[in-house]
Amino acid sequence: MNENEKKQQGLQIELTPDKAQGEYANFAIITHSSSEFIVDFARMLPGLAKAQVRSRVILAPEHAKRLLGALQENIMRYEHSFGAIKIPQVKDEPRTIAPFNVQGGEA
Repeated sequence: MNENEKKQQGLQIELTPDKAQGEYANFAIITHSSSEFIVDFARMLPGLAKAQVRSRVILAPEHAKRLLGALQENIMRYEHSFGAIKIPQVKDEPRTIAPFNVQGGEA
């Protein structure tokens, strides 16, 4: 174990009650410049004309690459435990989430 790994093991993270509630997002937009990646997490809802950005995360390129690796690792673990995550390629294939072009919807 190198010195950085030892330091990270002792890292304490505070999760305040308001942040612990989380923010639901079903759409993300990623842009970048030479010095940063910007990830906007948005929520699209049926019957609304536009998505509302709920959170913006700005990352250094090195951190964006670390996030990519962490997501890949966690998806592999998830699929090992629960089965493959399927992304429908055909219009009539069953979905676990609604497509973004849903029209209508009433409460």
